[in-house]
Amino acid sequence: MHQRPFKQIDVFSDQPGYGNPVAVVLDALDLSDSDMRRFAAWTNLSETTFLLPPTEAGRAAGADYRVRIFSPNGELPFAGHPTLGTCHAWLQAGHAPRVAGMVMQESALGLVRVEHSGSTLAFAAPPLTRSAPSPALVPLVASALGVRPQQIRGAQMLDNGPVWLGLLLDSAQTVLGLTPDHARLKDLGQDVGVIHVGPQASDTRQPGAVVRAFAAPMGNPEDPVTGTLNASLAEWLIADGLAPRSYLVAQGECLGRAGRVNIRQDDAGQIWVGGQAVTCIEGTVLL
Repeated sequence: MHQRPFKQIDVFSDQPGYGNPVAVVLDALDLSDSDMRRFAAWTNLSETTFLLPPTEAGRAAGADYRVRIFSPNGELPFAGHPTLGTCHAWLQAGHAPRVAGMVMQESALGLVRVEHSGSTLAFAAPPLTRSAPSPALVPLVASALGVRPQQIRGAQMLDNGPVWLGLLLDSAQTVLGLTPDHARLKDLGQDVGVIHVGPQASDTRQPGAVVRAFAAPMGNPEDPVTGTLNASLAEWLIADGLAPRSYLVAQGECLGRAGRVNIRQDDAGQIWVGGQAVTCIEGTVLL
């Protein structure tokens, strides 16, 4: 065992305690898979990340570092807020990307671009596969959420790594007023993301959309702020003309958080999901 540099980062907030935390081990050399799994289970956060040098193939493709992402239940190919939190920790440790303003992260999913501008980081949303949900599924989920069918304005299965049932709801009040039966959602085995996009959402000076993420099947009844879900919702809604090309999301209010997620589609059609991050804990960990 060795003392290794460690940080705990709050992501999608510039104030400690108001975003979504991720634990980052900045030197994971010689740690085994079981070491990583054990530590991730011990932190008991939704994700813990481990920084490594890029592989030979990754370095040749331009990677600045490699990250492995673990939940308490095992390794993940990609996750949104851990990507931004890890990048924040890496930059704060004094590293610099090969290309100014653009960090290239290697993960099990492949290479992920992370824009770095001032205090804001944004990852390039991974490709999305979407489809119409089973007609039988939506009424079951609606019942578990406590939402009436007429309050659902759209539904899609969204897969950018994690698979979500995305629901577009009729108002912010409907989204914020949900009191789900998490046991029933767990039995259904389907993670659910809900969103409302307001009529003034293109004004990014204030939140124009509100999101909640229910992931009882993954052991997380409600996630405070969710990068991958916001990415997949944006790719669906912008493509279908149901959201503007840029908007600001509020997520986490029902959990006492104040997450803010910046969504932007560039001229090439790429969706970028970003926000701020703040270091809450810094020191070493014996691993």
